[in-house]
Amino acid sequence: MPTSRVQSDTQPVHIRWMIRRDMTEVLQTEQESFTHPWTEEDFLHCLRQRNCIGMVAELGDRVVGYVIYELHKTKLHVLNLAVHPSARRLTVGTHMVLKLMSKLSSHRRSRITLDVRESNLAAQIFFRRLGFLAVRVLRGYYEDTGEDAYVMEYLLPGDTGELGDEPVNRIAHYDR
Repeated sequence: MPTSRVQSDTQPVHIRWMIRRDMTEVLQTEQESFTHPWTEEDFLHCLRQRNCIGMVAELGDRVVGYVIYELHKTKLHVLNLAVHPSARRLTVGTHMVLKLMSKLSSHRRSRITLDVRESNLAAQIFFRRLGFLAVRVLRGYYEDTGEDAYVMEYLLPGDTGELGDEPVNRIAHYDR
């Protein structure tokens, strides 16, 4: 994929299910987005799970982003989300997250959760702007670096914000 910036003002972002032939572009985006990228085997292992779903974002005929998430009884859990560097700041990521939000229902799944590396301030700000809040810290979560993760959560408006019988304790900011 060329590194020139993709234009989205004339092309709508199209979100669809991920298929096998998307893997080359997904892997390229993954490798250009993360210090510790998933491998093709990681993606395939995940997508073979019954409750795991992949979607891609297209601009024109190019796959410029993807999201991998799990379906749980009361929530969606995002495992991986990235936008190719050439398509960042063009609302591709926002479109993908809004698509996930559209899948929520007050009768069934009413929240979206995800884990963000402590050092990934850009992702923390992005998700915060979309209404996610940090609800807990997972100490030493990432095996590759021992880095902490923030669990971030989006609640469907009107949801009480409780996980089982345990009220959610929201972290107001990211300082320690």
